[in-house]
Amino acid sequence: MFSTEIETSVKIALYEDLNGSSALNGDITANLISARKNALANVITRENGVFCGKAWAQEVFKQIDDKIVITWFVKDGDKINTNQKLFSVEGSARALLTAERTALNFIQTLSGIASVTKQYSELIKHTNCKLLDTRKTIPGLRIASKYAVLCGGGFNHRMGLFDAYLIKENHIFACGGIKQAVNKAVKTHPDYVIEVEVESIAELKLAINAGAKRIMLDNFTVPMMVNAVKINRKLNHPADLEVSGNVNNETLPIYAQTGVDYISVGALTKHIQALDLSMRFVE
Repeated sequence: MFSTEIETSVKIALYEDLNGSSALNGDITANLISARKNALANVITRENGVFCGKAWAQEVFKQIDDKIVITWFVKDGDKINTNQKLFSVEGSARALLTAERTALNFIQTLSGIASVTKQYSELIKHTNCKLLDTRKTIPGLRIASKYAVLCGGGFNHRMGLFDAYLIKENHIFACGGIKQAVNKAVKTHPDYVIEVEVESIAELKLAINAGAKRIMLDNFTVPMMVNAVKINRKLNHPADLEVSGNVNNETLPIYAQTGVDYISVGALTKHIQALDLSMRFVE
C-alpha cells in the first residue's frame, strides 16, 4: 500500500505540472535545452530541520527518466543544517529540470511536517505523553503526512475513518447519547479502538461507564485535565486519556505534565511551513 501510494501521489503531481503530457511534450522550457545535454546537480537545504521525503523524490525522478542517478547524503529522520547537501542527481539536463520542482515540493512539505513534529516532541520528551497527529492533512497526502510525523518523532492517530472509532459531539447527539454510541460501536467492531470525545467531567464519567477505551478531553482547562487523570487512575482498568485543542509551544508541555497519555495536534500537518530547498547545476 505504501509503495503504491507513493507512485500514485507522484503521478498526480506530475500530471499537474505536465498537463497530462509526457516530459518531452509537457515541459516547454526544459525542451529549450539540447536532448544530448547531461548535467549534475546538488540539492541543498537553506535552513535547519528534519529531512523527510526520500522515496517520493526518487519516484519523481524515476517517472521522469529512470536513467537519472541519485546519490543520497541523508536519510528520512536525519537532522539537517543550513546549506547542507542532501543529495545529487545526474542525467539528462532536461529531465532533471522537469523533475526538480515536483521532487522538491514533496521533500520540502514532508520535511516541514517532520521538523515541526520534532520541535513539539522535544518539548514533552521528559514525560510519558505521546504526541499524535490528526486527520487534518492536505487531501491526497494523508499517508505521506503521517509518515513525516513518524520521522519527526511523533505518533499516528487513526489513519482515516475506517480503522478506529472517534465518537464526537455530533455522533453522540445523533445516536442518542454516549452509552448508545459506544454500545453500537462495540457490537459492530468490537476489535477496533473506541474513542469518545468529551467536553466536561460529567461526560468523561459517562464515557468511562460506557466502556470507552480512549477518551479525548476536548478543550479542557488544565485543572480539568488534572481532575480527569485523578478520576481515571482510580479505575481498575483506566482508559487512555487524550488532550486536544488549544495546543501550542507554550501549552503542550503543561498539558503533558498533567499525566494524560496523548496529545493530538492538528497543526503538525495543517499549518505546514515548508523547508527552503534549492537545486543547482554544478560543473
